[in-house]
Amino acid sequence: MHPTPLELVRLTTEYLAKRGVESPRLDAEVLLAHVLGVPRIQLYVQFERPLEAVEVGAYRELVRRRGQREPVAHLVGRREFWSLELAVDGRVLVPRPETERLVEVSLERMGAAGRLVDLGTGSGAILLALLSEQPGWTGVGVDCSAAALEVAAANAAHHGLGDRVRWCQGNLFEPLQGERFELIVSNPPYIPRGEIAGLQPEVAGYDPHLALDGGADGLDLVRRIAAGAAEYLQPGGVVALEFGAGQQDDVRTLFAGAGYLHVELREDYAGIPRVVLAEAPR
Repeated sequence: MHPTPLELVRLTTEYLAKRGVESPRLDAEVLLAHVLGVPRIQLYVQFERPLEAVEVGAYRELVRRRGQREPVAHLVGRREFWSLELAVDGRVLVPRPETERLVEVSLERMGAAGRLVDLGTGSGAILLALLSEQPGWTGVGVDCSAAALEVAAANAAHHGLGDRVRWCQGNLFEPLQGERFELIVSNPPYIPRGEIAGLQPEVAGYDPHLALDGGADGLDLVRRIAAGAAEYLQPGGVVALEFGAGQQDDVRTLFAGAGYLHVELREDYAGIPRVVLAEAPR
């Protein structure tokens, strides 16, 4: 007997829910659409179509891995961010929806043309989103992981942005000596080291540890960016940085104490302070 998509999705939703997956129905549909090579909405057109054994086998293997809490983005090899389909795998942090707020806030401060740098670029999500919106800008993506930069460069090429980006391997500002930018953006590691093991299995078990570990209090990289960014900004240039829930007072103090002007905090879509904007001294 050949099961239908409707039957498989129903059974898979129940299975994933028992395994603690947050969005079992959505994940069941995304994985099946991936196996069938169709947009998810097409599942509703084909819900009564009997599936072939090879399709069922491929789907069950993905469901098994999802039940072990492997991220859906890793299973299908991509993640949508700011309407850009990005390749992602174990070499990079899976872009989070809340990070789109960093893109929104950054766009507010971008003129018609300029240069920006994305520190810890990972998949290139933030940098590529900004460049896709601002054709007059060029950018630099910095990451300490050569493997991550391979993913980012492939994403840039896929979206026709490769000729506007330079990729640099190094730690924060190390590869940027003598350069200045109108905008510095970053989603640095900001999870306190002692809390990483308690994160969702999809994060703790699959995202690169270096992309999560912010040191004892989660602010190691934030401190280094606050201390060093002004040297790499044009007069009046801006730093836009994402930080963790509950870190807003410390982040504001770090940037204000380093002499930045107009230090602003912005909330994410859930009303949680999530982004700092800080203007370099003129």
